[in-house]
Amino acid sequence: MLDRPRPQPSCDIYGTGTTLVMNSETDPLAEFRHCVNRHARQFSAQWEASKRLIEKTAFPSTITQLLRLSQEGNAPEAIKETLRRVLRQRATPRLQDLDSESLKALTGLPPAKALRALCVYFELIPRPGAQWPVPSLSSEEVERRIRASANPFELLRDDGAASVLDLGAGDLSFAAELAEQYSPELQRQNRRMILHCLDRLDPRSTLGAPLRPDPDRIRTLKKQLGPAFSYFSPQDMFSLRSLDEAGQLAPRYSLAVCWAPATPTFAYEPGRLPHSMIEADLHRTKGTFRRIRFQGEPALEVRHGDRALLFPSWKFEIVGPVALLNLLRQRGSLCVLGAVDAQVFWELLAQLLDEPRYRPPGRLFTAASLPEIFGEIYRALDHLPIGDSINLAELGSLRRQFPPAGESASVSHVPAAFRYIRISRGATFPGIPASSTARKFHLMVEEVPPWFLTLVPA
Repeated sequence: MLDRPRPQPSCDIYGTGTTLVMNSETDPLAEFRHCVNRHARQFSAQWEASKRLIEKTAFPSTITQLLRLSQEGNAPEAIKETLRRVLRQRATPRLQDLDSESLKALTGLPPAKALRALCVYFELIPRPGAQWPVPSLSSEEVERRIRASANPFELLRDDGAASVLDLGAGDLSFAAELAEQYSPELQRQNRRMILHCLDRLDPRSTLGAPLRPDPDRIRTLKKQLGPAFSYFSPQDMFSLRSLDEAGQLAPRYSLAVCWAPATPTFAYEPGRLPHSMIEADLHRTKGTFRRIRFQGEPALEVRHGDRALLFPSWKFEIVGPVALLNLLRQRGSLCVLGAVDAQVFWELLAQLLDEPRYRPPGRLFTAASLPEIFGEIYRALDHLPIGDSINLAELGSLRRQFPPAGESASVSHVPAAFRYIRISRGATFPGIPASSTARKFHLMVEEVPPWFLTLVPA
């Protein structure tokens, strides 16, 4: 009941496939091979279309284009040199003349499939989402601007893409505030703000009604932003393949945002805690629960004392923060997590810090264990005043690598570092748009003040 398929992390490709971001601790060739294969699997329509690019009549042009594109990106020189050698020009280039061993080293594939995979990776066939502008600022420039501004959404004024992906958009209250604050200025500059919102709630369901958007709000956003606004519901944020293949989402956004990441969905890391422990803790803290049908649809019934509460059937599915962090950094040049409750925050923090001692296997984070596990970091954050911020790197080393979501730290790593992480205490901040959940936090007298995280992917 608590488990679900885990999304695998994709490569760090910024903009077009010609830009490969390497982690200094990885093998460049292995990382390039991983990214090429990932693209071939992810973009199935482009993979099928690539067959025509290696036909006899198209082959010479394909080799010319691949050679040019392979040298235009910022891949390590060793990768470029291998591609130059493999794709070097001949009077009449033929597939059988290419260095099959080098192609296999680059892609892990036999020659024909290797060339097709390179065609997909270097976008000889435009991939879905190409109509959306890509972020224009480097990660170094994003960090510089974020360090100089308390408001991460000011990046929309500077980035040519001016695009936002809102994950778990709920009632679209954040989207409405964001559009109201930034869209008029961008329109005066003849620019558009792209705003794509996802939520798993089914608008036809009788469950979760308070978190569904009012139809008038959707109409207002469509009027403000036109075709640059899209709302996808019901839509699981970890199942985006169909939207990607249809070109309805951008490959990457200026900002990827998640307000009030769901508890318990992101409050337990499955790679750290066994499912039996998670389920027992849910029964202890949330009450007994079971799957039922309510008015013809699947639901989760949770009994807390003498009350029976009904939720969507997936309410207690556990994904963990690694999956969320991977999704955010894959999709955004800048990532924002707002109104993060205490339980989600400490599990997130454990994944962001480098030392394994912050991720003790099989141990729950509780009021009693947190001071012991996090030590001085806990004390510094516990005493952080409402409205104040701190650079996480001042408290401890940032984690250089993540395992794939839902797996333990002993598996092969993929790059997923954040170069800068700012932690702020509080639900809302002056001049920063927020969700309705954040704006209601002051009414939740039993909740401790939440957290606001601004993260720049490496």
